[in-house]
Amino acid sequence: MKKNYMYILLTILIVVLMGLSGLWAFKFMENKINNNKESNPVNNQEEKEKLPEEEIEEPEVKTSTILLSAIGDCTIGYDDNFGYTNSFNDIYDKNGPDFFFSGVKEILENDDLTIANLETTFTEATVKNPKKFNFKAPPSYVDILTRGSIEVVNVANNHTLDYKEVGYQDTLKTLENANIPYFGYDYTYVYQKDNIKLGLGGIYCIEDKTCTQKIDKVIKLLQEQNVDNMIISFHWGIEYDYSQSSTQTYLAHYAIDKGVDLVLGHHPHVLQGIENYKGKYIVYSLSNFSFGGNKNSKDKDSMIFQMQLTYENQNLTDTAIKVYPVRISTYDNRNDYRPRLVDGEEKTRILKKIQTYSVGVNLI
Repeated sequence: MKKNYMYILLTILIVVLMGLSGLWAFKFMENKINNNKESNPVNNQEEKEKLPEEEIEEPEVKTSTILLSAIGDCTIGYDDNFGYTNSFNDIYDKNGPDFFFSGVKEILENDDLTIANLETTFTEATVKNPKKFNFKAPPSYVDILTRGSIEVVNVANNHTLDYKEVGYQDTLKTLENANIPYFGYDYTYVYQKDNIKLGLGGIYCIEDKTCTQKIDKVIKLLQEQNVDNMIISFHWGIEYDYSQSSTQTYLAHYAIDKGVDLVLGHHPHVLQGIENYKGKYIVYSLSNFSFGGNKNSKDKDSMIFQMQLTYENQNLTDTAIKVYPVRISTYDNRNDYRPRLVDGEEKTRILKKIQTYSVGVNLI
């Protein structure tokens, strides 16, 4: 019996020893193979290359565009000292609200945003500020803007207070009731598309370099709203002067150096040049547009300035501009307050006129 136990124990011991020997041999071979791989990087790399490669997904690029149009002084209504015959109101009574922008609507209704300088008041007030010209229109005339595809207006200019604070507040209320946003002075407007925020501010500043303080204020107001890009509209310059003043240039450059992306100007009542400054555009004067402030302006040349902003993943990557030459009346010998697109020799003449006073842009 004891012998049988001895044989069994011996057999178990032999089996265990053989198992341990086999395990040791396996570990020895594994280490040898690993050491061989480390000492032969070429073979190791070949094995890696045999492994299936993971697909690398390129980040999606989302492209967005904003197409904006800018037009100059829009004086809806007139000064009642002009007399009614052939006044803005006379033409309105004969033709209705759709008439005034019918010659340019094909451009304005196909953009994202049309910006106009509103140089008038919508009011029934009668008490005027003591000045040479006081412009107003009945509040119902606001339909001219909505039917003309004007999306936003600047109110920082020398005629929004023609009928004092009452007329100004009436104007703002009329615009609000018509769902037309406005900007200027302490008011700003933020246009949004595809989560892009385009901020607009307006400054009234005639030949005063201390207006840099107003620029700083507007920029601060816009930055507080986390806008992606900024546009400032200036009512500035010298009336009927085709060359921008040194003050205009100084303020425009200052604004762009502070982060503004586009400068729009109006007030001289004639066209001035366009400048490309550090890759940003300055339009020194957009001239008159639908302008009830004069029954027969001597210079009827104007333009629609258009810019397309292209974004990739909300970062501005490109800007492209186009100028549409315009005459502010159907007629050359009188004003019917209806701007119209021109072509042929007339188009070339106006483009050359703007080009003469421009810097860093080629319009021809």
